[in-house]
Amino acid sequence: MKIRSVFTNSGGILLSRIFGFVRDLMMASILGANLYSDIFFVAFKLPNLFRRIFGEGAFAQSFLPSFIASRYKTIFAARILLIFLGIITLLALFVDLFAAPITRIIAPGFDAQAAATAARFVAIQFWYLPLIFLVTFLGALLQWREHFATTAFATVLLNIAIIGGLLISRGMPKEQILVVLSWSVLAGGALQLLAHLLMARRFRLLRMLGIGFASLGRHGRKVAEESRRFFANFFPAIWGNSTAQVMAFLDTWLASFLVSGSISYLYYANRIFQLPLALFAIALSTALFPSVAKLLRHHDEEGALREMKRGFWILLTLLSLATLGGIIFSTEIIWLLFERGAFGRADTLQTADVLRMYLIGLLPFGLGKLFSLWLYSRHEQMQAARIATWSLGGYMLVALALFQPLGAMGLALASTASGFVSFGLLLRSFGREKLRRLWDPRRALLLTGLLLGAAVLMAGIHRLFHGWIEI
Repeated sequence: MKIRSVFTNSGGILLSRIFGFVRDLMMASILGANLYSDIFFVAFKLPNLFRRIFGEGAFAQSFLPSFIASRYKTIFAARILLIFLGIITLLALFVDLFAAPITRIIAPGFDAQAAATAARFVAIQFWYLPLIFLVTFLGALLQWREHFATTAFATVLLNIAIIGGLLISRGMPKEQILVVLSWSVLAGGALQLLAHLLMARRFRLLRMLGIGFASLGRHGRKVAEESRRFFANFFPAIWGNSTAQVMAFLDTWLASFLVSGSISYLYYANRIFQLPLALFAIALSTALFPSVAKLLRHHDEEGALREMKRGFWILLTLLSLATLGGIIFSTEIIWLLFERGAFGRADTLQTADVLRMYLIGLLPFGLGKLFSLWLYSRHEQMQAARIATWSLGGYMLVALALFQPLGAMGLALASTASGFVSFGLLLRSFGREKLRRLWDPRRALLLTGLLLGAAVLMAGIHRLFHGWIEI
């Protein structure tokens, strides 16, 4: 693992999240936390779900090991691209034609008028999916070349496009604002694709794909078996890597039955929760994955474990500090970022309560990203899928038990419970002996001392800050 790659990914994610918070700040001020913001987040839920499934490592973690192992890489890449792009385009056409019933499935708690309004924007925004798949595919090939910067920094372009849409539509009727924002989502996807096409050309990846397409008709049978193996592993891999996104989708589904604004509370709190998860866990896992996959491909398990050990202690330290700080300063964070305009004090307190429930699960979710890449590097996608299924089952049990008495807080707590289930099962699959080789008592003692000192310092700062802003 190259530390420079981790910093590149973290830098890109941080820049994107800064612009994302500016976007959310403006959206909270202009739309508030009400039916119109709920409609936008429902419409954005499907493309955002697939963006996270494809864009945050899930596709690369299933595609790259097969691509690295392929004897005919150009033909294999061209075949996979053609198949996926065809399926996704047909899916986008299907959603466009049947937007109304699909919207009713996404948000069954909406009344007829709200569902009809949301359906228009679901149909528009779903065309973001073909764009983001092409971005993800080119990003995976760039990872193979050990180039991470374009994918890391291009994510900011979506936020810039939506911010532009908010500036253009300020002062318009609420429904007209949603129209502008929906087309801004597509503009952001087009900008991301353009950035990746330019970089892919620089690394001669477009030429490689061109050769692959030219050879596909005559020599496609050479990768037929490799393609079958890839697809046999692909769906378990995607399912195993996408449980958190599916749960976020189910959060919206269940929250549509709660009081107006609940979907927005979950969205804003989850945005804060996703920052340390993406900045540390996803950035480090993305940088680490090609190295571990190549080492295991060459049967160097000792080298792969050394890489895992470095990543484990870096991640454990950063996520522990982020959890501690996030829980202590949760109300202040929401107040600072969102409380203005149509987003009032009651919204701040509700969102902060939801955020605390999410943050309890930051460590298991973040460390789970690290240990799951071991399974994908070893082509154990089916095991990852089983773990994901158990995790989702745990979520559903807790969510159904708590979403009525606790509202949005109960849904966030259910997500956290599923993270612990998944993490425990991942550790079991990783194995006690390998886990023992990662553990270091001296580092554990130092980390404990660091966390105790940080807790005392943060508590003192919180007391001063809390009194100053009078929350």
